Amino acid sequence: MKSWTKEERYRVLKSAEEIRELHERTILSDYRQSYHIQSVTGLLNDPNGFVFHDGVWHLFYQWCPWGAVHGLKYWYHTVSKDLVTWQNKGVCICPDTFYDNKGAYSGSALPTPDSVYLYYTGNHRDEDWTRKPYTCLVDLKDGGKAVKLPPLFGMNEDYTEHQRDPKIIHDEKSGKNYIILGAQTKDKKGCVIIYSSDSQTENWRFEGQLKVPGFEDFGDMWECPSIETISGYDVLIFCPQHIRLAGRGGSVHHSGYLLGHMDWESLTFTPDNTSFHVLDFGFDSYAAECAANPNDRTKATLVAWMGLPDASYPTDEEDWSGCLTLPRELRVRDRRLIQQPLDSLRALRGEKLDLEATNVLPRVCELELIGRGGDLTLRLFAAEDGSGGLVVAYDDAAKEITVDRSGMKQRFNTELGEQRTRPLPKGLFHLRFFIDRSSIEIFVNDGDAVFSSRIFPTEGENRLFISGDASAHLWRLNRAVEDDFAV
Repeated sequence: MKSWTKEERYRVLKSAEEIRELHERTILSDYRQSYHIQSVTGLLNDPNGFVFHDGVWHLFYQWCPWGAVHGLKYWYHTVSKDLVTWQNKGVCICPDTFYDNKGAYSGSALPTPDSVYLYYTGNHRDEDWTRKPYTCLVDLKDGGKAVKLPPLFGMNEDYTEHQRDPKIIHDEKSGKNYIILGAQTKDKKGCVIIYSSDSQTENWRFEGQLKVPGFEDFGDMWECPSIETISGYDVLIFCPQHIRLAGRGGSVHHSGYLLGHMDWESLTFTPDNTSFHVLDFGFDSYAAECAANPNDRTKATLVAWMGLPDASYPTDEEDWSGCLTLPRELRVRDRRLIQQPLDSLRALRGEKLDLEATNVLPRVCELELIGRGGDLTLRLFAAEDGSGGLVVAYDDAAKEITVDRSGMKQRFNTELGEQRTRPLPKGLFHLRFFIDRSSIEIFVNDGDAVFSSRIFPTEGENRLFISGDASAHLWRLNRAVEDDFAV
């Protein structure tokens, strides 16, 4: 694997021609996705600024153009009218000022009548490489021009340099605007800090640290925090780092949530219970970003990075890495968040295949199973003789489902674990799989659980075997994302 120097990773992109040849090589990869947002070149990680404005969904992602490496980050812009088909628009935020000289890091968006405000972390480093984060603002005009406004505020000296990922929130009760940031205390505890203003663009003042009873010592940094109101519940979504959780193997970076109640006057989020709920039970999901549903305020739409910090993937050798999950609709059911695939995804269905005539599994497809009770085992991307592949097994006696990717020929990040299990107290009655050329997303029981994972099948890993009592339906899926070279 290539060893990158600091100068190579933090090189400024001056012209699209500098990466045209890299793009032309990248799109030839056997693992380029067909209906998932992916990097035009180089590295994609966190989704940012997900928002609906004037009939269009805007979604941005962290982008390092040079290769599968974390370096100088830009905000790359994609748009959609239906959350299914996406168009590349190119770079929106460049790290080209004193305040973001070493990267435009993650953040959020707020629609206004004539534009969209983009709030992000400017990653500034001095000559001695000392980091100072700034919370910055861009006005994205309806004409597409991105105008940088003066930074809103700088680093809070009462915390470490790890202060980032601003989420803009408007509290209708008080009329105030709040920005919450993921942060780290001086004694290395993860937390959220809060600023407020009557304006969207100026006069921001520090209010204090969010109190979350029972979670005062839960990881050493909280990334990508958000407080959403869904189905009448307040939901605190965040990514605690460097903490081991039961059932998560060797993973130390997680994406999850707490249900509870947010009191902005006392800056307290009171959880309903002491359980931190994982958002996604798969191997590869992090940095969830939510957008409000414009037609139904009881729902939200979530998208996440289908990857993990400090992890590597087979396409790193091809100088590109990263994709986003499918957007999912969020609701609360039985005091848990459920994630459901959008109804509009059915428009991607093409030819329906006869599973009685063939067990060849297309690289781009949707598979749906309706269980009739009892144990159920699926072996996807297996060899012709039924060996290997990714195994999805439901144990009816134990009432739990397990996903195991250790049988795939291309194994990666094995130190993080190759099995994930989720209890299903009500049993298993429905499975829906979305398979793209290098990913699989499994929706269990109409959204009770989701497993999102990267997979990289090789030649001969193309068979499907089903054992158990279930009806199965399989469709090819049409392309929804083009590999346009927009920079």
